[in-house]
Amino acid sequence: MGTCGAKRNWQVVEASLLRTSEFSDRSREASQRATQLVEEPVPHAGSRPRGAVVIGGDYQGLGIARSLGRQGVPVLLVDDEPSVAAASRFVRKTFRVRSLLHESETIDALTALSRQADVNGWVLYPTRDETVAAISRNRARLSQSFQVPVPPWTTIRFAWDKRDTYRLAERLSIPTPRTWFLKGDEDLSKVDSDGPLVIKPAIKEHFFYATHAKAWRADGPEQLARLYRRAASIAGGGEILIQELIPGGGRQQFSYCAFFKDGSPVASMTVERRRQHPSDFGHASTFVETIDLGALEEPSRRFLEAIDYYGLVELEYKLDPRDGEFKLLDVNARTWGYHSIGRVAGVDFPYLLFLDQLGHDVSPVRARPGVRWIRWATDIPNALVDIRSGTVATRSYLRSLRGVEVEAVFSWSDPLPGLYEIALLPYLFFKRGL
Repeated sequence: MGTCGAKRNWQVVEASLLRTSEFSDRSREASQRATQLVEEPVPHAGSRPRGAVVIGGDYQGLGIARSLGRQGVPVLLVDDEPSVAAASRFVRKTFRVRSLLHESETIDALTALSRQADVNGWVLYPTRDETVAAISRNRARLSQSFQVPVPPWTTIRFAWDKRDTYRLAERLSIPTPRTWFLKGDEDLSKVDSDGPLVIKPAIKEHFFYATHAKAWRADGPEQLARLYRRAASIAGGGEILIQELIPGGGRQQFSYCAFFKDGSPVASMTVERRRQHPSDFGHASTFVETIDLGALEEPSRRFLEAIDYYGLVELEYKLDPRDGEFKLLDVNARTWGYHSIGRVAGVDFPYLLFLDQLGHDVSPVRARPGVRWIRWATDIPNALVDIRSGTVATRSYLRSLRGVEVEAVFSWSDPLPGLYEIALLPYLFFKRGL
């Protein structure tokens, strides 16, 4: 499809979507300029190129839009909040919806989009766990209109519910922290440890949006009982796990990232998640470096093969200094926050997935070590807290900033999202603690 054809299609999209939603528009001149700056048109099948629908436009969605947009892939953003991705020159249009928190709302939004916009055969890129779950459960229905690179629910449930994650890991002899599966208050007596312990939800979304926390720490039986009852009142007692706290901070945390297909990684990357926000139980990485760590590949591959996984995925581990084992903490069945580090390290994950969805052969590739990624908006405030508490030395922190190659939001070739993030900081802080 040429630039003129794309323009005609998007005029039709705009006219129809404005009747049902708040639809943000850029000037035609800016859209044309973004198209002209693309150097390598994407190969495509059929009579016209397909595009991508990114669902959720935080810095994670921004990374996807940049990855695909640089290759000439048209990108449409679906979002329920102000986000930095909407300011990117690589996002053609933003479709604003009321909410994406619930399954019915997500499916209704995508169904409306498929009826009103020329997006037939476009590839879906969910960026949040709840949208992954919604798409997975409605995969057959959505596949009538979109390319859906999300596995069926029989696979996704092992990432969605940590009870299933840890039970499968145990059957596969993959180390995990010691975990207690409680049904209610009466099971607290079964926790035969004085701590420190972690109180965490089996399903993150049923807890995180109410607390803005990934987990809580308990240092004794009384605190454990109090925090457990509080957590159970939010998510239900049967969904709250008690887990041993593995000693060590961010330097003990590692991840295996992959585009996985047919029982093996097409593309892979291992990283050290050196800093996170918040520092104790981070729900987002703030400073990451690619490393060469083969020890994570075998257990990760075994887990993903067992659930017949396809697509982009991150498995989080923590190195236990007491026994030297890497213990599985979490499985994210989607792009992860720092995935944009991959392009600089030689593994452009979103684009590789796009090519595979269009039926192109993708050669196996592994990320090079030594590439550093940072998100300034969260790393600096977190560092100030850690420096003030004495857990991080100022000189050590400054030394770590040398050679950073990737910033989560700011880019000289696409500067508006970085400026927009500054304006959004108060909203991000009060909405979800950044």
